[in-house]
Formats: sequence, structure tokens, C-alpha cells
Amino acid sequence: MKFAENESGLVRAAVSAREASAEIYMQGAHVTQWTPLGQKPVLFTSTRSEFVRGRAIRGGVPIIFPWFGPREAGLAGPSHGFARTAVWRLVEVVDGDGGVELRFELENGDVAENFGVGGWRVNYRVVVGPRLRMDLQVSNRGDAALDFEEALHSYFAVSDIAQVSVEGLAGGAYIDKVDNAARKVEESEAIRLSGETDRVYLNTERTCVVNDAGWKRRVVVEKRGSRSTVVWNPWSEKTKALRDMGAEEWREMVCVESANVGENAIHLQPGGTHVLGVVISVD
Repeated sequence: MKFAENESGLVRAAVSAREASAEIYMQGAHVTQWTPLGQKPVLFTSTRSEFVRGRAIRGGVPIIFPWFGPREAGLAGPSHGFARTAVWRLVEVVDGDGGVELRFELENGDVAENFGVGGWRVNYRVVVGPRLRMDLQVSNRGDAALDFEEALHSYFAVSDIAQVSVEGLAGGAYIDKVDNAARKVEESEAIRLSGETDRVYLNTERTCVVNDAGWKRRVVVEKRGSRSTVVWNPWSEKTKALRDMGAEEWREMVCVESANVGENAIHLQPGGTHVLGVVISVD
């Protein structure tokens, strides 16, 4: 494993395992690249992403905590929380049979402003190998219950969004954020995106599959400890407003995010822990 620092001071780890490679930034403990041996890159990271201190990286797997999207009730705080722009501590690296394992940690004292969210610690485990394994563990170290939202906001690289479908969500209820947060039921076995898409599927623990006919591959997203799945693509018009995304890059990505958001938010008692786990594989 090799470390490098860019001109903005962001430190990146280049991880070489026996059957895969990856890149992980200490800011956000952010996996920006994972490529199994003999495969195209599985994660999408924008060519216009701003790798600078305090700004979220566009792509890869951002860690969303302790809220999803804008903070509710008009409270102050950055969109998607502060974990994705905080500098995490790398506490251990182990090269084992399953791949290279990295363990990160973040707690109250590691962020300049936690916006009143007290008494927490987050441990993050990433295993780089033929599968990408990620475990996000939140511990409540305070005296009161901790309410939070979370997501592993995975961006997947695809050949062309027109050649892609997402399976595993048929029959599920979802909130359509593009249609005034209308609540709907998914009728399609294979979801094909044809415009801006921002859907929060609720009360689902199912495995999802990103089928890419253009690249003739299936990306399998297994999860545990997650009751929400978010499917997102900004499409052409929304992309124009994103300074850190190329004008045509919406064609090259789809987000399938493992999460606990909205009515699936976590209510954690003092002394309790919660783990959101994701395993990504290609077949």
C-alpha cells in the first residue's frame, strides 16, 4: 500500500491486493476506486471531482452520516452530514486471505463542528479483494438515545445508462423525490432509467443487481443492517447544475445506495451499536 498527498493536502492510499486494486482517501474514508482483476473499474468517480479539503468527492462510495440530504427542520448542517468531509483516522491495515483490510475511526472530537450530534463513534471496515466489503458501525457513547440516518452512497460505473437496469426492488414502496415526494410502488422487475431519478425505496433488505448489457456484466450489491435503498441519476438537466460533474457523465453512472433514511432512520440507545454492511461483487 502506498500513500500520496495532493497539492490540497488530501492523503490517498493506493491499495494493491492479490485480486483487486483500490484507492481510498483519508478525507471521508472515501473509496474512490475498486477494480477486481480482469475487470473494468466498478466505481464511478467524476473527472471533475474536486479533491480539496472540506469538499465532498463526487463518486466512489461517500459515507453519509448522521443525516441524509438536507438536515430536517431547518437545522444547520451540510447536505448529507459531515462524515464524508471529515478526516478519518486509519487505525489498522491487515493483509489477509480475503484481501487487504483497512479500519478507520471517527468520533466527536475529530470534527470541528458536529452540529449538536453528541456521544457517537463510527468505525469503518473496508476489505479490498475480489469483493469489496464495507462495514459501517455506529456506537452511541452518550447518555441519551441517538437518532441518525446513514448511507454508503455507491456510484457505479456503467457503459451507458441506456444499457442498464436495476433489479431487486420489484413490489417495494418508494418515495419519488422527482415527483414531489409522491409515494409509489415499484412495478418493474428490472428498473430502466429514462430521466432524472431520485427514489428512496423503504423497508427493503433485498440484494440489488446492476445489469449492464453494454459491458456484459452484473454488479451485485448485497447488504445487511440496511432497510432503505436509494436509486439516483441526475440526468442531463440536473447535471448542468453540478460543477463537479462533466456534462455527459450522467450517462456513465448510476447510484444504488444502501441506507437507513427517513422512516428507516436508526434509533440507537445509549451503549448500543448498529452495523450497516455492504458487499459488492461482479459476475
